[in-house]
Amino acid sequence: MTFSDLGLSPEVLRAVEESGYAKPTPIQAQAIPVVLMGRDVLGCAQTGTGKTASFTLPMIDILASGRARARMPRSLIIEPTRELATQVSESFERYGQYHKLNMALLIGGESFADQEKKLDRGVDVLIATPGRLIDLFERGKILLSDVKVLVIDEADRMLDMGFIPDVERIVSLLPKIRQTLFFSATMPPEIRRLADAFLMNPKEITVAPPASPAATVTQGMAIVDEMEKREALRRLIRSEDVKNAVIFCNRKKDVDILWKSLAKHGFDAAALHGDMSQPKRTETLERFKANEIRLLVASDVAARGLDIANLSHVFNFDVPIHPEDYVHRIGRTGRAGREGRAFTLATPDDGKFVEAITKLIGKDIPPIVIEGIEPLQFDPEAGRGRRRRGTRSDAKPAAERSARGRKRGQPAPAERSAEPVAEAEAANSADPVRDQPRREARERRKEPGAKPAREASRKQGRGQREHEGEERDEPVIAFGDHTPSFLLRPVRLPAAERKSLAKTGT
Repeated sequence: MTFSDLGLSPEVLRAVEESGYAKPTPIQAQAIPVVLMGRDVLGCAQTGTGKTASFTLPMIDILASGRARARMPRSLIIEPTRELATQVSESFERYGQYHKLNMALLIGGESFADQEKKLDRGVDVLIATPGRLIDLFERGKILLSDVKVLVIDEADRMLDMGFIPDVERIVSLLPKIRQTLFFSATMPPEIRRLADAFLMNPKEITVAPPASPAATVTQGMAIVDEMEKREALRRLIRSEDVKNAVIFCNRKKDVDILWKSLAKHGFDAAALHGDMSQPKRTETLERFKANEIRLLVASDVAARGLDIANLSHVFNFDVPIHPEDYVHRIGRTGRAGREGRAFTLATPDDGKFVEAITKLIGKDIPPIVIEGIEPLQFDPEAGRGRRRRGTRSDAKPAAERSARGRKRGQPAPAERSAEPVAEAEAANSADPVRDQPRREARERRKEPGAKPAREASRKQGRGQREHEGEERDEPVIAFGDHTPSFLLRPVRLPAAERKSLAKTGT
């Protein structure tokens, strides 16, 4: 099958041919005809299979007729990250070069004024991240009542980044009659429920098992000590024929630390993470794509949808916490049928994360040995400990299990119950002089019609204070039992007042 069999216009086919593509991928072959029919689509395919072209190509033909009005885009594509939005805009420019379609890119870190000018001229294709789109809508700079086609791309990444409430709000602003295209590399239950709410009688297209890595990617894992991870990474890079590579870290601060460490040891490396300014992120990514940078140390901001030509290697410096992120990370290599290699550095404490990954992809990650680095094994107790509920054979005694919930110094329930009653009574009566008032109070409470001890004590104390006040015949001071010292300090009157008082004899 070729692209000409999918029903695309000659202008789009010409642009695709000039881009160097001859045959569509499975997701493109199944999705493009359905999109051209105007139906909703729920597409699920592994990363690197060409999902972007599966909606950009037919959208160009759908939007070829008609004209956009000011501040009222005709189509909307929502992306989770700025890099993905930029990449989709580049795809529209490449495939739509023979059509007169206006496109606007709304992402954070860019000038509001420039984006507002593009909206005022009328936009056929609007590509945006959720935050910037809502900002412009609240400013009154954009209206979404004329959107005919909605694309929600990388929906599972939207869920991970917490964008789903924003996406739901954006969808509520759109017209009810529209075409919705929903694409994701994984389809967890939350995304499935979201798709059911947004789509109307969709055509579901799944071309690969959900969350499965590409077969063209060679995987490997080394278990090393935490303190030896940087040295292990350097040895692994030197032993591999690395043309260019992305090195993933879980935390943004670790990205900077690892980047500086690699640069210190003579590697050509750069950093990319969400705390960087947008111009710096764009410049770094462009330099990496132009092969001006060999190693890109990145957070998961680069794990979704980025199409980097001929990326030879992916290194996971940290095992991802979410197993789906592993599939997306290693999916940066081995794209479009090319060979790729992906290696992960794990520590003995990462066993539960690796177990989740192997369960998701359906197979174990082959172990590798790095020369000069001692291989280790996963710690079976890591990540379990107190939260793990054991069987009766290895259960701890009740007193030991409940010790964490008691206050310091408080005896265990078993110890209290085992204490003989006779010993308790003997201890209570050890000092009869001290305990005499306590025993009398207990006896009074037992008498019929006796008032509560606390109330009787309160009235007794008040009566005693009143009686003492009558005997002393002293005025009641409003400050209680203690008069402030400043009221007892003698006051020296001014000289004029003293003379006046001396004349009157007072």
